[in-house]
Amino acid sequence: MFGVVEPKGGRHFTTATPNRCGAEFARMVEHVVEQYPAADTIHLVMDNLNIHCRKSLTDCFGEQKGGDIWDRLSVHYTPKHGSWLDQAEIELSMFSRQCLGARRIPDLTTLKRETRAWNRKANQKRTKINWRFTRKKARKVFKYEAPGRRD
Repeated sequence: MFGVVEPKGGRHFTTATPNRCGAEFARMVEHVVEQYPAADTIHLVMDNLNIHCRKSLTDCFGEQKGGDIWDRLSVHYTPKHGSWLDQAEIELSMFSRQCLGARRIPDLTTLKRETRAWNRKANQKRTKINWRFTRKKARKVFKYEAPGRRD
């Protein structure tokens, strides 16, 4: 599963794939980028999984197309051991509770169908993530004080 969400816009692109390889990541990123044709820059926040990189796109689509897709992104990586900061983790948790529940999905085809149905429902409702972690809380957790600033 790739959990992709525009948390403040309530848009969901969560995707079921046969595995978690660079090509699957590249196709998912291409799909997301296609959803924002007028955007010059798309901010993508993700963890540091080894496939979350430009090389996955260029290996899948070639240097020109893969590079063009990657260049539309402004990539922000969450800190190592900071998956609790990653809204994709919240997205997958929400998907798991709302779509899967206690059911066991028998095959990838069914999982893809159920995932598409959940995305449609969440997108129609514009289900947003109310993320309560603030900059002030982050600074406290990470014991960070911006130079010349106290909050």
